[in-house]
Amino acid sequence: MKLTPEQRVTLHGFNNLTKSLSFNMYDICYTKTKEEREAYIEYIDEQYNADRLTSILKNVSEIIGAHVLNIAKQDYVPQGASVTVLVSEGPVVEVPTESFEESPGPLPSTVVMQLDKSHITVHTYPEYHPDEGISTFRADIDVSTCGEISPLKTLNYLIHSFDTDIMTIDYRVRGFTRDIYGHKLFIDHEISSIQNYIPEEIKDMYDMIDVNVYQENIFHTKCKLREFDLDNYLFGYTKEKLTKREQEQIADRLKMEMDEIYYAKNISFVGN
Repeated sequence: MKLTPEQRVTLHGFNNLTKSLSFNMYDICYTKTKEEREAYIEYIDEQYNADRLTSILKNVSEIIGAHVLNIAKQDYVPQGASVTVLVSEGPVVEVPTESFEESPGPLPSTVVMQLDKSHITVHTYPEYHPDEGISTFRADIDVSTCGEISPLKTLNYLIHSFDTDIMTIDYRVRGFTRDIYGHKLFIDHEISSIQNYIPEEIKDMYDMIDVNVYQENIFHTKCKLREFDLDNYLFGYTKEKLTKREQEQIADRLKMEMDEIYYAKNISFVGN
């Protein structure tokens, strides 16, 4: 039975459920020459350096009402960056009712919730195909919280923080907490799909697939951008500088790369 906020079960002690969100994004680019590839990697490293990623994670902390205890950040050579934020319980106020609804969370603003010791991490992985001219940037963000608010409320902001062609999103509730009678609760909020936490205007932009294991409180959604404009995947020039045949060949390679990531398998390419 669905519980209203006024009917929420009274717990024995603190809410010990661990709610973990894993958000993976991919940006695909065609880099024909070594110089283009190096320029793209340099652009990505500047656009998503450790300082910029730290700013994003601080906003995530605000959305889940956390206090930042410690930040560890690193820009790597030759490329990539990592940030880990340890957070603790924020100021305790009455939790807004929308915290329990399957709905998109806010963009950056102060939202104070009850939260125990948790962590937020991000790692970036720029890489490229050895000879096909494809460069791929991947960022992995993990938000793990204890307490009443779900880290799914950060998903709307995370999507807006990255230029994303492919997204894979995992959510899992682990452990249990107890009510005042000692009965175990293995989840404290209703959820049917991660998609319910993504705004409609974003969902309209993507093809989406769900794979959920409801009895285990495991949820998975993956998304691939619907519209394809070759100009968005060329670094430093537009398709007008390419022949019609080159445009078709590059578009085919890019679409295959996106399909392979989306379906998580290699696909044989048949060129023209």
